Amino acid sequence: MGGPMSVNDDLPWIPPLLELIRLMIAADRPVIGHCLGGQLISKALGGVVTRNPVKEIGWGLVSAIDTPQASQWLGDIKQFESFHWHGETFTIPPGGTHILASSACPNQAYVVNDKHLGMQCHVEMTAAMIHDWCESGADEIAASLSSPAVQTPEKIAQNLENRLRTLNSAAEQLYSRWITGLKTEN
Repeated sequence: MGGPMSVNDDLPWIPPLLELIRLMIAADRPVIGHCLGGQLISKALGGVVTRNPVKEIGWGLVSAIDTPQASQWLGDIKQFESFHWHGETFTIPPGGTHILASSACPNQAYVVNDKHLGMQCHVEMTAAMIHDWCESGADEIAASLSSPAVQTPEKIAQNLENRLRTLNSAAEQLYSRWITGLKTEN
């Protein structure tokens, strides 16, 4: 899912996790990653994770890339307001297809082999998660308000029910497409 660390940090669990991701993709097992997870998949497949030009915290519009694969994954969704909490971003890994972008962070989501999904944005959010993150991340928000893509907790909480309804609809579309890649073993 996500986390405050970077995939570029010298942490003992990162290399084995990158290898596990490569093994799962080689075994044709669907892999999905949100934020840090999307960065891990990108790096595992030869992509690069770097600092994003601006930190993104809060709500921001993401738009579908005009490709057949984006249409397969997003259906009729052309854009939606997603939740963000990151200061780094990934490159689309070799063999990946770009499916979502935003003005603050062009690489918001990609697919690999039409089965594996890496996202920078957070489509998995609930009201409780947003409240918890805003509370535990209050210092990070306060220190980052100079970024044009960082919102105060009060702004993040505005119209939360409607925002989450739209976000959940986009998540349902993406997850429904991702689960088609799951296989049952005998």
